[in-house]
Amino acid sequence: MPSLPLAMRGGAAGALAPFLLFLVGVGWLALTGAPDERGFWPVLLAAMALGLALARDRRQYSETLLAGMAQPMVLLMVMAWLLAGVLGTLMSAAGFVQALVWAAGSVGASGGAYAAAAFVVSAIVATGTGTSFGTILVCGPLLYPGGAGAGVDPRVLAGAILAGATLGDSISPISDTTIATSGTQGADIGGTVRARLKYVLPAGTAAAMAYVALAGLPEGTVAPAAVEARADGWPMALVPVLIVGMLLARRHLVEALMAGIVAAIAIALPLGLLAPGDLLRVEAGSYRAESLIIDGLDRGVGVTVFTLLLVGLVAGLEASGTLSRLVDAAPERASTPRLAELRIVATVMGAVLVTTHSVVAVLTVGDYARRAGERAGLVPYRRANLLDLAVCTWPFLLPYFLPTILMSGATASGEAAGMPRISALDAGLWNVYSWALLAMLGVAVIGGYGRKE
Repeated sequence: MPSLPLAMRGGAAGALAPFLLFLVGVGWLALTGAPDERGFWPVLLAAMALGLALARDRRQYSETLLAGMAQPMVLLMVMAWLLAGVLGTLMSAAGFVQALVWAAGSVGASGGAYAAAAFVVSAIVATGTGTSFGTILVCGPLLYPGGAGAGVDPRVLAGAILAGATLGDSISPISDTTIATSGTQGADIGGTVRARLKYVLPAGTAAAMAYVALAGLPEGTVAPAAVEARADGWPMALVPVLIVGMLLARRHLVEALMAGIVAAIAIALPLGLLAPGDLLRVEAGSYRAESLIIDGLDRGVGVTVFTLLLVGLVAGLEASGTLSRLVDAAPERASTPRLAELRIVATVMGAVLVTTHSVVAVLTVGDYARRAGERAGLVPYRRANLLDLAVCTWPFLLPYFLPTILMSGATASGEAAGMPRISALDAGLWNVYSWALLAMLGVAVIGGYGRKE
């Protein structure tokens, strides 16, 4: 028997109030320079406390928060954050960054060329694996530190890696958003992706050109401390090749990351790139253990706690049924196809801004988009692509979404090489692809580009 909707004092306003408090707090922190995702923890706790105070049944609200945190997808993300932290720490300590700097110098990839290459590599990985999260986890800690010897603006490089992950997510036939959007609109996946190219390729080309032009260090900027370029760590490149190969073979993300950690250790120890003491060292009498593995796990703590608190907060909003009621109340009849498309795009964007989850937003709005689109004569491919493109914008731009938070966390891997930690706000601002995709959406909906195909 399904549980009753979570009743909140103040109705819809009461259900939305905790999330609005979170948005205001995160926005303020982002603009004032929150150091990392840990700065968002108190805001999330305050928002939860407000939700608890407004809930008519506080036990139900508390259980809803915990149920949201315990979702298998959330636990997968948490495990992935932790394992990726370990992998990045081991790879950095084994000299992979120095090898990447050596390789970039050997082929003359510096400044904009390095950023554009990072964008393309990330896009290829994301297209093949179908996951933007996994791409950021793998490519972020490996490609970002290499910018220390490439003369590239750190903010632009972080945005380029995030942009590549976004592009691959928006075009991959095995992406969860592709599957959800095509499924809700009754369109086949292959045809949906082919029809999407007319929007994605112009935006991707514009982004690549922008990174070539903009990624050099601004005049007067002090370059990061030079990183020694040496090739002895180059065998570590086998590790990301292994991980990407396993993901392409549809192996589990946790399995691939764990295999990468084992492979990194197996390669680094015999070559003398790491010593056994680097993996675990106990200081006698100090009751303290030190380890690269421990350091790596600690790197994933910030985004892990943020993820758990955020999904718990969103679960409370979803359980109230407020979002579904707002979508159901949206008008389905439109005088023109353009107006219908505007309503579809605005509705799914509103849903993703509130739920912070692209697939949840698509599934929430999918039936509405199908009904409204059919009445306006919109073909399934067009409806599916409007939904997909819309949810590949704000989640990769705004600082309270997991992709930007995760990219910010990945830049911590560059600190040892002299590359600064980049905020989630800056990572999103320099995701040129998503900005270009927003422009393409405007051209498509307002100008009618691609509507009849």
